[in-house]
Amino acid sequence: MNKFLAGVAVVSLCAVGAPVSAETAEEVATVFGARQTVFSVSLSPSGTKLAYVGNVGAGGEALYTVDLERGTPPQQAMAALDPMSDLAYCNWITDERLVCQTYLRRKDQSIGQYIGASRMISVNADGTDPDVIEGRASMRALGNIYYGGGIVSLNAEGDDSSVLVTRSYTKESSLNTRLANQKAGLGVVSHDVVTGKEKSVESPDEDAIAYIADDAGAVRVKGTLNASPSGYARDTVAYFYRERDSQRWQPLSRAEIDSQTVDGFEPYAVDAMRNVAIGFDYGEKGFTNLYSIALDGSQTKTLLLSAEGADVDGLVTIGRRQRVIGASFATEKRLVKYFDTELRDLAAALGNALPGKPLINFVGASEDERKLLLIAASDVDPGMLYLFNRDTNQLNPLLPVRETTDGRKLAEMKPVTFPAADGTRIPGYLTLPVGSDGKNVPAIVMPHGGPSSRDEWGFDWLVQFFAARGYAVLQPNFRGSAGYGKEWFGKNGVKAWQTAIGDVNDAGRWLISQGIADPDKTAIVGWSYGGYAALQSQVVDADLYKAVVAIAPVADWRQLLDEERNTSSYRLVQKFVGDGPHLDHGSPMRNVAAFSAPVFLVHGTADNNVDVEQSRQMEKALKSAGKRVEYVEYEGLAHSLHDGAARKEMLVKIDEFLSANLGS
Repeated sequence: MNKFLAGVAVVSLCAVGAPVSAETAEEVATVFGARQTVFSVSLSPSGTKLAYVGNVGAGGEALYTVDLERGTPPQQAMAALDPMSDLAYCNWITDERLVCQTYLRRKDQSIGQYIGASRMISVNADGTDPDVIEGRASMRALGNIYYGGGIVSLNAEGDDSSVLVTRSYTKESSLNTRLANQKAGLGVVSHDVVTGKEKSVESPDEDAIAYIADDAGAVRVKGTLNASPSGYARDTVAYFYRERDSQRWQPLSRAEIDSQTVDGFEPYAVDAMRNVAIGFDYGEKGFTNLYSIALDGSQTKTLLLSAEGADVDGLVTIGRRQRVIGASFATEKRLVKYFDTELRDLAAALGNALPGKPLINFVGASEDERKLLLIAASDVDPGMLYLFNRDTNQLNPLLPVRETTDGRKLAEMKPVTFPAADGTRIPGYLTLPVGSDGKNVPAIVMPHGGPSSRDEWGFDWLVQFFAARGYAVLQPNFRGSAGYGKEWFGKNGVKAWQTAIGDVNDAGRWLISQGIADPDKTAIVGWSYGGYAALQSQVVDADLYKAVVAIAPVADWRQLLDEERNTSSYRLVQKFVGDGPHLDHGSPMRNVAAFSAPVFLVHGTADNNVDVEQSRQMEKALKSAGKRVEYVEYEGLAHSLHDGAARKEMLVKIDEFLSANLGS
């Protein structure tokens, strides 16, 4: 049973303990390998009931509901225990009924790859009367429907018990019948979660990929992406809008895309009262800004927020209507600029009042927004979920986001910069073991995934594991990272891999030059693109890192393209990685002769982000070249290895590998 804390005002929640240096690797791995307690939360319209998706067992998820007025313990209402399925989130529609989103993975034997699918389920708070929200099933269907829909609005226009959801349609055979469905594409239906009745809101459009409703529940924006005759998605998304009380679609914007980036106005929300679409686009200085575009026919574009030296990349919304209350960007820490002055002042007051002055994130609200759910978190605190009553000014702690670390002293993450070979200052985060003076210690460079991503200040379970085992950890936001504008992103971390990997290696050199790292006990660990960077660092400088750990890495860019050839996004991936000699020189599998350090590979067999064959073939290539390599494979697990038992085992094995090869 999850720990559930009840009804007190602002208090110190976490005891500060001393570092536990005598712990075994297995004990530390148990703490940090365990998945978090809370994945998503929702507050009922009345504000009297809480729902959250939490962990159950090593790799399952469950919906838990709590009657906050009665103070009863969490009740498990529904669970997803199959390792090939995930319960992602659940939202209250009424005070008695919720809608949940599930994701599934199944192997398509015809292409030998895992295919993702999704389904939505409505269910009572006690788990009774589950109902899959889907269209009619027909033996005449001429295709499979993998996408089971998503939520467009939690409040269908003028109906408290209905939700707007997208619906995929496929044509049906008309042989011997006139009743076959001849429509295909993505549409929108209004689904009543109490009666199960539905009505069509938007007819299916074969090119549609998304719909956006305003905060009053009316569909106002549609995104389209058409395909080439070969079935591959093209590289331009076209957005259309409707004026208020109109059914006519008009052009809004066009955005050029590849598999990871967007260039052009991308709408995220619609404010009904102001009659504007709100979204992101590049500004004149090459940074992403937040804009509004009028939906009255004038299409007047207004700058809402920009940030010096950073991309504004997060939209902050609240409540079942997803009212826009601010936007965020990351510098050394993530900052929120609130448009709602009352919530701005409340967030500041709570952040200053709570122990450690954590960052405040509003994650739920009652219908009238008088009761708020918020998470307070920092680098040394994975987070505590609170309920705040604006009428009584009472803040009640509910439960920790991650139970296993509750009360444990964690290592602080400090923003740093270091020089690249060309003098460019590279930002990153340095975490030292608790109690360490940061001198001549075993060290790990940990490049992030993506590469169109970045590391941020905050709790990181992998970093904290290594810090607890005595390692300094440096996370570089190398050139090619997102969040720092177009110039920093450059051609991206694949086409310009020399720059990205050069920065990653300069991170290790800096640790050594500053006397932080013992040069004989310095390693590199990465996941996804970070795993690629860890491997490719050996191609550039085989003597720098004495051990390499790559989790779910890309090892060969040409092999990646071959693996994507059967997907509709193939051309977008091809556009992102490009073509030319950089794919050969930049693929560690094609350059294993350069390797010197031992390599540890980890991969899940159900990974549909980076196919498991990347690690299998990398292991084979290293062995054929007479290099030292170990490989651990987890059956049925996806890219994130979302299983506590597997993560614990992986951490122990990595710790053993590093200890054996670094003497740490």
